[in-house]
Amino acid sequence: MALSEQQPAGGSLAAVRDALGDARQVAVLTGAGMSAESGIPTFRDALTGLWANFDPEALASIEGFRADPARVYRWYVERREGVRRAEPNAGHVALAAWARRHPGSMTVITQNVDDLHQRAGQPGVIRLHGDILADQWLEPCRHPAVPGRPCDPADADEGQPPKCARCANLARPAVVWFGEALPEAALARAERAARECQLMLVVGTSGAVWPAAGLALQARRAGARVVILNPADSEIDVVAHDLLRGTAARLLPLLLGGGVAC
Repeated sequence: MALSEQQPAGGSLAAVRDALGDARQVAVLTGAGMSAESGIPTFRDALTGLWANFDPEALASIEGFRADPARVYRWYVERREGVRRAEPNAGHVALAAWARRHPGSMTVITQNVDDLHQRAGQPGVIRLHGDILADQWLEPCRHPAVPGRPCDPADADEGQPPKCARCANLARPAVVWFGEALPEAALARAERAARECQLMLVVGTSGAVWPAAGLALQARRAGARVVILNPADSEIDVVAHDLLRGTAARLLPLLLGGGVAC
């Protein structure tokens, strides 16, 4: 099918491809919809089966973890298994391939906590909401094996949740929970990428989660062209110069080349 026949409502793939060719720096903000195409359910969609009756904040907050560490950790064990089974989709592959062809020109900022961008070969991914496959200590390390060097949660005793053999500190998933601030360093890097890019792609996000959603507005105010690629309306569509209606796995290969649409 010709490119013109693939054009989504509200935007032109050809025009955005031309703009990509002119951009010295491209920032990409990806959200849960992109991972969902690889079979990873969104946070709320994961609340099924035995977890369907739980308040989301009971499974994703400091208060919920302190109330029942084993229950919360079991839920994350299940989610981790799903992440490990998933594979990068054509959208992840297309982004990574474009970055390889244009070294140093693309910064991917993700709200997702999986590792699909990394497994696709994407360099330097900025993870705003953490890493679901990693643990961190619930409390600051109180008895480091080496003074000034915190114990590694990967060395904790096995359990659900794991526990430090030295001080009984609990390990928790290294993700941002309700009520927690985004990692300062990651947010600063993301904001700098938004300010310095000439084009920002916003892919697979509803635009409902802040401050991540605000990056698109920062990019536009700094003079960048903002392109939102999503199958449905988002809460930040008004910020966009171009609205490309479709999924990441289908449209990113058409937009960026170097991949096969599915």
